[in-house]
Amino acid sequence: MDRAEILARAGELQPHLAGIRHDLHRHPELGFDLQYTKERVKQELEEIGYRPKECGRCGLVALAGGKKPGKTILLRGDMDALPVSEEAQVDYASEYEGRMHGCGHDMHTTMLLGAARILKEHEDELSGTVKLVFQPAEEIFQGSEDMIASGVLKDPDVDAAVMLHVVAGMPMPTGRIMVPGGGISMASCEQYHITVKGRGGHGSMPHVSIDPITAAAHIHLALQEINSRELDGNEFGVFTTGKFQAGDASNVIPDTAQMWGTIRTHDAEGKIGSQIKQRMTEISKGVGSAFRCEVEVEFYDFCPSMVVDGDLSKDALHYMTELLGEGAMDMTPVTGGKPGGGSEDFAFVSHKVPTVGMFITAGNSQEGYLYGQHNPKVRFDDEALHYGSAAYAYMAYRWLEEHP
Repeated sequence: MDRAEILARAGELQPHLAGIRHDLHRHPELGFDLQYTKERVKQELEEIGYRPKECGRCGLVALAGGKKPGKTILLRGDMDALPVSEEAQVDYASEYEGRMHGCGHDMHTTMLLGAARILKEHEDELSGTVKLVFQPAEEIFQGSEDMIASGVLKDPDVDAAVMLHVVAGMPMPTGRIMVPGGGISMASCEQYHITVKGRGGHGSMPHVSIDPITAAAHIHLALQEINSRELDGNEFGVFTTGKFQAGDASNVIPDTAQMWGTIRTHDAEGKIGSQIKQRMTEISKGVGSAFRCEVEVEFYDFCPSMVVDGDLSKDALHYMTELLGEGAMDMTPVTGGKPGGGSEDFAFVSHKVPTVGMFITAGNSQEGYLYGQHNPKVRFDDEALHYGSAAYAYMAYRWLEEHP
């Protein structure tokens, strides 16, 4: 199974892969509620010749190889979409208001299905086992942990794990594979929810009410001082309020105001995150008290930093260069070795087994792909599908071959 053969076969599969991807894109689903997506993936795997097994609340696992003794490498494709209304002008747009594949998980799932077909066709050549994992609930940071708790890293035990993530809106040709160096490559993330409780009343009589909006606004501003005055300037620690909600009418002071957001750090030990959480709680409650309000602060859905194994990263860059030549690149000179601010729940796997998370370009900004992930207008170039399928398959084949 040489590189030219894999690339050629992946190219032949491109129309079929685009059809799968468009179908998944039309039917986006959220979190663990992936009935259509899961059945579509299961059907495709069974047609190829696999016997997929359920794992956790909504995951699927299929095995390729195993006919020769060897190690086990895991390939992951996430399946869930975002709670965003699509504004992209494509003829296969989401059929559901408030849901879209704005992060490209339909691309990931389809790429892994393409790799599954290639690996099944060359199953006798695999020097070990490839574990194909189709994961739910990545966007809410729960799917990976759920599958780990359900044994996805066992039977057979996983020795290495790989994921691909598409990126759009960059001035680079589609199908370029980018490999990060070893160490922390992506930030941890934790959600927060702040509830400010006042006393509602008529908009004309604020003096007999306790206005939670005023208190919440001051809390929001006060929290910005944590970054500028309490964190080491050389450390990465940031929190963002992404949702602020209060009231239903212009002439009514509501009882409550609420804020939701995220905390992100590059601190593997969690010290910065703990400091931010402590100070967020103290500041929120203190400012709320000054404005006569009660404040509740809740933290949930934690995801650790993504850790890339140095040796596996070197292997990945070597194999991708073999496969794509100049189409593969080391991200380290571009990033300066600094981790990104985004988060990925495959990080839970990276704390259990050697892991690498690679990126694949899927839309050149110079060719009209102007928006990045999570934007309602984002588009991804279908041509990335066969490159990603080939990359998954070749990575698994070569790693097993070189690590008997």
